[in-house]
Amino acid sequence: MDARTAVDTHARRAVEAVWRAESARIVSALTRHTGDFAWAEDLAQEALVEALARWPQAGIPDTPGAWLLSVAKRRAIDGWRRRERLQAREAVMAHDLREVEARHPVEADGDPDRIDDDVLRLVFVACHPVLPAQARLALTLRTVAGLTTEEIARVLLTTVPTVQQRIVRAKRSLAEAGVPFEVPDRSERPARLASVLQVLYLLFTEGYASATGDAAIRPDVAREAVRLGRVLAALMPTEPEIFSLIALMEFQSSRFATRIGADGLPVPLAEQHRGSWDRSAIGRGRAALAHAESFGRGLGYYGLQAAVAECHAVAPTFDDTDWALIVRLYDALDGLAPSPVVRLNRAVAVSMAAGPDQAMLIVEDLVADGSLDDFRPLHAVRAELLERLGEPDAAATAFRHAADLPGNEAEGRALRARADALG
Repeated sequence: MDARTAVDTHARRAVEAVWRAESARIVSALTRHTGDFAWAEDLAQEALVEALARWPQAGIPDTPGAWLLSVAKRRAIDGWRRRERLQAREAVMAHDLREVEARHPVEADGDPDRIDDDVLRLVFVACHPVLPAQARLALTLRTVAGLTTEEIARVLLTTVPTVQQRIVRAKRSLAEAGVPFEVPDRSERPARLASVLQVLYLLFTEGYASATGDAAIRPDVAREAVRLGRVLAALMPTEPEIFSLIALMEFQSSRFATRIGADGLPVPLAEQHRGSWDRSAIGRGRAALAHAESFGRGLGYYGLQAAVAECHAVAPTFDDTDWALIVRLYDALDGLAPSPVVRLNRAVAVSMAAGPDQAMLIVEDLVADGSLDDFRPLHAVRAELLERLGEPDAAATAFRHAADLPGNEAEGRALRARADALG
């Protein structure tokens, strides 16, 4: 690789990293300023294109997120000028931009609470009932999580063209409906709650087990999902599923410090040092789950998953885990919201409660079904079961097959290492 190519590659990776970290703040701030969600994302994308053109020559700015926001604001001002309207809004934006450049750029957009509110508004806008459920998910993962269409397709187990069409149609529908950039009135919130919770769940999942890229986990993304969940709980304090989701995210977050080893590879649950788990996060998770149960409505989709996570969190060792209870919880979850992913997770619990032979029957049915053909965890679980059943050659082949499927590179390296060890 020559020097010019290396510089271009470095700049491109920097742009991708900034978009992942800053996209929600940038798009939400632009939406607040322009009042146009679709245009705000277009402005942000135009700023990304300009960064790709300028950063290889000029270097990466000290505050790249603020640089992108300033460029996008300038393009908004140019757009208003070309349209010869909104002079008052243009003057406000221009004044704000001068303040941004005169002071520390990261602080220019105001206090963190206001930005936090903007992100939550962005989630509610993208989850408007005018959009089909899958379109809400695709649009929010794009704007809030900063995922590419390829990554969203993997998360939602669909194709890239389908995701692209959903996003384009969603933005068009929001514009035609004139959806305001705001947290909806109290009476309108329940209609969007299921979508908002699903978005926060997928956002956290992306942080807990990244769908792609070099890193196996993205704690910053997971923390953002937890924060949004708590803001949502303050807005809707009588909804138990919000507290159930918070509990689930807290339990899972407690293990972040032990999920990645010194070599940068994922550490299996059985090998994690439980003494290093975040006990305060576990305590917050247990309190949130107890609060959800106090409503007396029974556990829902997130509550059952939180109960599973609590079983892991309170077990002194991996072997002390109440696997039989986890199987029953997954039985309830599969009855409430049946899916092949739930059945796969249940198979893992069955392998510990009843043995790998029983679990393999479930896994082979999932393989035959074909709906999870490109889902790496399915083939990784199958490989582990084959290893436990005393079939090292077949297990090594299955581990290599899993490593070749879409997913983050750290996880792929770990799977290849397990295959090599068996080989």
